[in-house]
Amino acid sequence: MITSKQRAYLRGLANGIPAIMQIGKGGIGDNLIKTVSDALEARELIKMTVLENSMESPKEVANELASLVDADVVGVVGRKIILYRESVNNKRIEL
Repeated sequence: MITSKQRAYLRGLANGIPAIMQIGKGGIGDNLIKTVSDALEARELIKMTVLENSMESPKEVANELASLVDADVVGVVGRKIILYRESVNNKRIEL
C-alpha cells in the first residue's frame, strides 16, 4: 500500500510517460494480465487507456487489474489508468 504522498509523486512521474496499452471490449483476459505484469516488472509505473467500447468503467478496470497483478492504483484520470508495482529485479523508482 502506498501513501498519499507517494501516490502524488508517482502521478507526477506518470505525466511524462505515454500510455503503453489499451483495454477495449475484450476486457481483462489472461494475456492482458501477463502483459501488464511483465510491463510492471520492467518499468514499475505504467499508464494504460481504457477505450470507449470497454464494458467496464476505467475505475473498475483499474481496481480489478491491480488486484490481479498485485499492484497499486496510482490514479484514474478520465480514461487513463496508472498502476505501480515495485520491481524485484529492475528497481528504478525510490519512494
